[in-house]
This record gives sequence, C-alpha cells and structure tokens, in this order.
Amino acid sequence: MAITCDVAILGGGTGGYVAAIRAAQLGKNVVIIEQDKLGGTCLHRGCIPSKALLRSAELFAEMKDSERYGIESDGVRLSFGKVQQRKEGIVHKLYQGVQYLMRKNKITVVQGKGRVIGPSIFSPRSGAVAVELPDGEMETVVPTHLIIATGSRPRHLPGLEPDGVHILTSDHALQLEELPESIIIVGGGVIGVEWASMLNDFGVNVTVVEAAPHLLPAEDEEIGRELKKQLAGRGVDILTSAKLLIETCEVQEGRVTVTLEHDGESRTLTADKLLMSVGRVGNTDQIGLENTDVRVENGIIAVNANMQTTEPHIYAIGDCIGGLQLAHAASHEGITAVNHLAGEAHTTYRKEWIPRCIYSRPEAASVGLTEKEARERGHAVKVGKFPFSAIGKALVNGAQEGFVKVIADQETQDILGVHMIGPHVTELIGEAALAQVLDATPWEVGAAVHAHPSLSEIIGEAMLAVDGKSIGL
Repeated sequence: MAITCDVAILGGGTGGYVAAIRAAQLGKNVVIIEQDKLGGTCLHRGCIPSKALLRSAELFAEMKDSERYGIESDGVRLSFGKVQQRKEGIVHKLYQGVQYLMRKNKITVVQGKGRVIGPSIFSPRSGAVAVELPDGEMETVVPTHLIIATGSRPRHLPGLEPDGVHILTSDHALQLEELPESIIIVGGGVIGVEWASMLNDFGVNVTVVEAAPHLLPAEDEEIGRELKKQLAGRGVDILTSAKLLIETCEVQEGRVTVTLEHDGESRTLTADKLLMSVGRVGNTDQIGLENTDVRVENGIIAVNANMQTTEPHIYAIGDCIGGLQLAHAASHEGITAVNHLAGEAHTTYRKEWIPRCIYSRPEAASVGLTEKEARERGHAVKVGKFPFSAIGKALVNGAQEGFVKVIADQETQDILGVHMIGPHVTELIGEAALAQVLDATPWEVGAAVHAHPSLSEIIGEAMLAVDGKSIGL
C-alpha cells in the first residue's frame, strides 16, 4: 500500500530536512526519503566534521605559539585519535538533534534508496517515489509535491581515481586514523585550502596544486592572493597556474608521485597521500529523472527562481541544482520551494544574498559580487578597504593580518559585494549579508555604532573607506 502525503522530499540533508520542517510548520503532511543518515553530507562528511578538525588544528597551532602571549607551554602533543573522537562526538550529538526535530514536527522518515517513477497505478503523473528499503522490500511514496534534494559527491578526475588509501577524496580524509607526513592537494578552492590549512597546522608537509592563477578562483582575486601569502608564510608549498599531468600519477612503495607543468617547466612531486579537491558533482543520475519531464543540463537540474523544475509540482534544491553548493544556500532554497508550493508570500531566493565562508586560518568570507564581476556587469564601482592591522582587538587577539574590502556602485551607492580575510570573518560576514538584504549603502552601515574594541569595527571602517572617510587610517 502506498504512502500518500502533501510533500515528499528525496534526500534528508540540510536542505531536505529544513524544507521538511518548514512544510510541517505550514500544516503539510511530510515524508523524507533518505538512503543513509539524516543530515547528509554537511553533517556527516562535510561542514561539521571538517570544522571540528579545523578547530583542533587551530588550537594546536595557538598552543605551540603561546609564548608570544607570555605563556610558556612545554611538551604540547597532538593525539589525533582523540581529535577524531571529538569530531565524531559532535557529529553524533547534532545527528540526534536532527532526529529529534523530525519527531517534534511529526515528519515521517522512510529509510531507503528512492527513485522517481512516471505515471502509474499510484499516480496519473510522474513524481511518486519508489523506495527500496534496507530489507529489500519496496515502498511507494505518492506526494502532491516532490522536492528533490539529493546533494552531491566529490568530483573525480578521469584517470585519477581515488582508492581511499593513497589517493583520497575529502570523504576519505575525514576518516584518517593517523596523519601522513606529507600530502599533495589537487585543487585550491574552498575545500582544498581548508584541508591545506588544517593539515599544515597539524604538522603535515602540504603542497597545493591549483590550475587557476590564484587560490579560491571563485572569490575576489585579492582574497586569493592574501590567502596564498599567509599560507605560504606558514610553509605550505602553493603552485598556481599548474597543470597536473594525470597520466603520470603512480603509487609506488606506499607513496604517490605526480608530474605537473609549472612556470614552463616540468616538476615531479612525491608524497604519502594525494587529496582530490576539484569540486563536487550533483547526485542526479540513477534517481529516475528520465521518468519525468524534468530538464537536466550537464548533470544539473534546471529550476526557476522558485526552485520549480520543468514539471511544476516537482521542485529541486541544494547541490543537485548547481550554483552555490553550500548548506545554508540549500536551506534557503528549501524554504523558498516550500513557501511557493504552499502559496505563502515569500521573497524570491537571490544568490547575491548568500554568504560564502572559508574556514582556513586565516578565515575568508564574502557576499555579493567580486570586483571583477561587478565591472563585467557594467557597474561603475568604488572600493573601500581597511586592514585588520589598524583594529585594536585584532592586535589584542594576536591576529592582525588581512582586510575587509567593500565594493559599491558609484551611481546608486548600493553595496555590491563585501570580501573579508582575517580573524573570525566567517562571523563578521553576517552584518554584510544583512546589508545586502536591506539594499544598504556603505554610509548607512558605516553610520552604525560598532563597539570598541571589537573586530566588528573593521566593517564600519571599510564601509566609510568607500568614500574616503575612514577614521582609523
């Protein structure tokens, strides 16, 4: 007998379970279909476990450097097994929290592998989901509306297939039982630089290979250059504009050797491990989309501003629709989809409102357009920039490198983008994100009173710097 419901969600990651809760709040009967664990990649193989490791790495680095704060500490040692135990404890606690939220909101969770089916005896239109349960039995979920939230997986380079031992993805790296002495990280995007920073702080010899001219190629170029300078200053070997010759990759005697072209020369690298960090690919295959009229382009589900696919009763959110592959982006896409299908008044999702955060040391964060994007879109821009070295709290904290950069439109005075690199900027970016939603001008944000001494002062100063009115320089 089929399970009928108002809303079915295929995938119980961050986007999926947030959409489910919102639908339940609106009085909908909701079913989540999840083949693994609720929480998805973010909770189990991404955001949370990696940030737990990054925090341990950061604290270890600070303890080794405590003498500059007037604190002598001898014999600081790393117990990587306990680091991993702490990570698993955090993940487990949050997983229990998600399960509680499902019970609290009376959301039915069907564990199994779901596949969208076409018109059948259960439904005259596509959108029902056939679910293979863990015991091999089949169940059918028939919703009025379906939300596809199947997430993504690490991208592989053809000819350089991960084996989980020597050639790793981030999924494999999170499960390391011991640290390697050396590692080559292929890819200098968000995931690559976070792992480079973390492993360097843990004492691993790290080399980053990036094909683009600078790190974080999707971010403002000044952020990428500053991050490269700071990581290189800590001993990370960073090779940008480097072409990896995949066919040269070899594993011999427990070590990985690759050859690349860099600065017009051939260079061979050898390390204990190689970490593939070349992006993620949406999980859109083998979920039955061929049984629908949903349009899929290059492995990405096409949606409109309301997250509707080309079949109006089927929506899609999160990594499987491309765009910003971020947990908080997926959450807001899910809320947008549910509000639309329920006929609720809502604000259409806008990519420019979504903050982007990198949790390396130093942290980096941004919202809105880069300077290059703003100019390419025809904006006459003006730029304000302010360094952390002129902020008292940054000096007190012992982290004074980095800056905040504000990009504004000369004609409308609107803020177009804000880019930060330095201490705790993943927290500071929230003010800039609010300014984007409110269509604020730099003057308006600069006029807000920021407590002294605090790191937030840099936001006000950078905003005032757009018109040459900063106080601290």
